[in-house]
Amino acid sequence: MRRITIWLLSTVAALVLLFSYRTSTMGAGGETSAVAGGDPAGGAWSGTDGGATGSAPSDGAPSDGAATGGSGTNGSGTTGDGTATGSVAQTRWGPVQVRITVSGGKITDVVAVQVPDGNHRDQEINDYAVPILRQEVLAAQSARIDTVSGATVTSDGYRESLQSAIDAAHLR
Repeated sequence: MRRITIWLLSTVAALVLLFSYRTSTMGAGGETSAVAGGDPAGGAWSGTDGGATGSAPSDGAPSDGAATGGSGTNGSGTTGDGTATGSVAQTRWGPVQVRITVSGGKITDVVAVQVPDGNHRDQEINDYAVPILRQEVLAAQSARIDTVSGATVTSDGYRESLQSAIDAAHLR
């Protein structure tokens, strides 16, 4: 009887430790992410929009979505060259934000501007996951990309910020 009790307590203790350990790969059902500022699109584009030129913040800080560069005709469904920075997706483990570079209406580059980095494990996960997410975006040319196993929260935030950048660049 004593062995069973010790085994049972050890098992319960191990499970408690396993499920309470905080990493950016785990969520407990209540994980949500939201775009800062309440605007679901949030990103902005500043090439030429049918003759009107916009601009990025003067300090270059892309905190809530900004875009720079290039020329094109966004109002007509085609996009010129430039960059668009998506809104900051506030995830359970920290902010995620991406910037896309567009050339000829295609996404030619994606850079993670912000990813969770609160601990060493977050950094390990993102060193692994972010290059995979980047390759998926370049292949898919959209935010319809798979979640990287072991980096669910970061993947969700990445997709959310990416979609706002794509919306700002008027890509389809």
